[in-house]
Amino acid sequence: MLALRGIGRTSAVVATAAALLMPAVSAQAADIPPVGEVVTSPNVSHVANVPKPAGLETTINTDIAFQGDYAYVGNYGGFSIYDISRPERTKVVSSVVCPGSQMDVSVYGDLLFTAVDNSRSDDSCNSVAQSAAVKESWEGIRIFDISDKKNPKYVKAVETNCGSHTLTLVPGKGRDRRNVYLYASSYNPSASFPDCQPPHDKISIVKVPLRDPAAAAVVATPVVFPDGGNETQPGLLLPTSGCHDITVYPEKDVAAGACMGDGVLFDISDRANPVVTARVTDPNFAFWHSATFNNTGTKVVFTDELGGGGGATCNEATGPNRGADAIFDIRNGRLDFRSYFKISRYQADTENCVAHNGSLIPVKGKDIMVQAWYQGGISVVDFTDSTNPQEIGFFERGPEPNGGGGGIWSAYYYNGYIYGSDFHHGLDVLKISDRRTDPARSVRLDRLNVQTQASYRQGHGH
Repeated sequence: MLALRGIGRTSAVVATAAALLMPAVSAQAADIPPVGEVVTSPNVSHVANVPKPAGLETTINTDIAFQGDYAYVGNYGGFSIYDISRPERTKVVSSVVCPGSQMDVSVYGDLLFTAVDNSRSDDSCNSVAQSAAVKESWEGIRIFDISDKKNPKYVKAVETNCGSHTLTLVPGKGRDRRNVYLYASSYNPSASFPDCQPPHDKISIVKVPLRDPAAAAVVATPVVFPDGGNETQPGLLLPTSGCHDITVYPEKDVAAGACMGDGVLFDISDRANPVVTARVTDPNFAFWHSATFNNTGTKVVFTDELGGGGGATCNEATGPNRGADAIFDIRNGRLDFRSYFKISRYQADTENCVAHNGSLIPVKGKDIMVQAWYQGGISVVDFTDSTNPQEIGFFERGPEPNGGGGGIWSAYYYNGYIYGSDFHHGLDVLKISDRRTDPARSVRLDRLNVQTQASYRQGHGH
């Protein structure tokens, strides 16, 4: 979700109750499920829902990471650890109240990393929101020891320029394997913010020694756009001043950056010195939000978060090419546009809906992904044919009561199940039964940080 710097952050669109009674431009009333009602395609079943734990009930859920039999769910108020050893009986193991949006999460061994892009009075879990105009304010990355799942321990805070809206974990390579790197994506600088000065246009790289995580520190701040990014295109949500999200494919030494007004490819063979190798813009994209490679690394799906996550853009008025996915083939190092994908299930004009976070479903020889669409729910998409992507399954709820914002923030496939992080309703567990996706059940993963992609083959995982 789009962030605005300072004390506050944007929230999902809120409409009045009267708006619910207005004729919908985008959908016929008969097409909209009743408030809160779950609907799915015939091949998708809703296995479980686990409400948010005490202490985090009033703040919204965000991203998810997985390791072993556990799921780690971020929340604007902290994070929770879930036991998913029996997905149909998923349960909360523990939760940590530690406010600071967005609290996107990545996990590696006994360490959990969280991103904070909300300026705070200090780096503690007792901090309060404080303007970025105050020099002493803090935002950046928090590191927790999760060796005891019932009792996580706060290890270290690392301040980064303009905070860390999202973070991407990059394992070291060769002799550097005892370290991991965190790419902190941030943006929206201001001359009034001492630690977030324009033009910014860079990322912060934090090196974490795995044997001494308390020694984590910023080791580089490479400028992605030394000559400036896309700032003048009509319809941009914000001009480029950094990246919103970066997805790495460490085995292939490549990364894809969704950078506000630009989509880019990086060479990350030198982990602390990523180099831009390709760059593209799109007149239909308002905000390059996230990226997903296919398994062979020959395609990238970029998402456009039109409306910043708060807009009702899944309607006829917005159309199929905005607030959508854009599918690119990678040819000779270039990004070649092939098509758009957007859910065709029109949502009510009170429902915030736009392309958001997703992951691959590991089917050999196919390109299939699951993706969140806020109140558009969860979509399963086959993009094997880059020019003709098709939705093959879905899950969604009817509108939130009184026109409130909400929906699924992230939807990821892990070891046979789909997990969706819902703003208000907690953690949803789904299962898809379809000949096109069934082969994925033989792929077992030890860990899944979606922004850190690894190759798969049937019967093997990473």
